[in-house]
Amino acid sequence: MNFAPKPTRKQTAQDWLDYLRDSNGLGGILAKTEDLAKLKASLGLALARLDLGHLSPKIEAGWRSGTQNELFLLVGSASIASRLQQILPSLINELSNIGLHCSAIKVRIKPSNSAWEIKPRADIPKQEKPKGLNDNAKKSWQGLLEKLAPDSDLRKAVEALLKNKPK
Repeated sequence: MNFAPKPTRKQTAQDWLDYLRDSNGLGGILAKTEDLAKLKASLGLALARLDLGHLSPKIEAGWRSGTQNELFLLVGSASIASRLQQILPSLINELSNIGLHCSAIKVRIKPSNSAWEIKPRADIPKQEKPKGLNDNAKKSWQGLLEKLAPDSDLRKAVEALLKNKPK
């Protein structure tokens, strides 16, 4: 069997970057990633100008699908979302001064992962079934039995209870 010789690999990192840019499928992903990185940098600069630069790492930004004029911000807590809602007009203004034009900004709180870890309890002993009436309960039922009429249905039920519940 003759196989074709294996081609040598002499491609450099620049060649792969060209491949990513030229490729139909991967080129789009690379372009979107670069656009999101520019958007994140512009948002960080606008927040810094509004003295809120410390919030920049806590915000995930992206364009709302279908439109390029509506910015979508995901934040981790309600306090950050509330603060951003208060400064939205100023933030839109700063972004347009930087060169990033958007007509609206939507702020949403992203669901957080639960820090609680739920484990089944392994240390619970099996519960023992009750074995019968204790002395106080037996005396109480006997006292009730003495007060009931001999032909009463309740008396018959209490007698059956005392007969079926051994100590």
